[in-house]
Amino acid sequence: MIFDLMSMDAQEYDKRSMNVFFQNGLFKVRVINLKAGGKIPDCRMDSFVLFYVVKGEVVVSKNGEPATLKENQVFITEPALLSMETKVGARLMGLQIKTRESALKILLKRLTTPARSVSAS
Repeated sequence: MIFDLMSMDAQEYDKRSMNVFFQNGLFKVRVINLKAGGKIPDCRMDSFVLFYVVKGEVVVSKNGEPATLKENQVFITEPALLSMETKVGARLMGLQIKTRESALKILLKRLTTPARSVSAS
């Protein structure tokens, strides 16, 4: 699959679930669009996270430690407390990858959930 991150519609932070363009049991990918002065408040992430800046610049804080992320740069972190802000505006791709423990829970649930039988009419 090919996705054009610049042409995708992106909702504001409070409607961020609408920005998810691919998801499966292990990871979720979304487009993020922040207007100049925009922010994403502190969020405790229980997954690994990757942010790729397509356009603009952001300051990402991990556990209170800020780092500037510019166009064509990638930020990757283990589970942490994250926030983000931009002075100039930015468009990013965000990728959340479940931890090994979360992935094992999903697999175990699938293995222990009885298959549904289909009754013939």
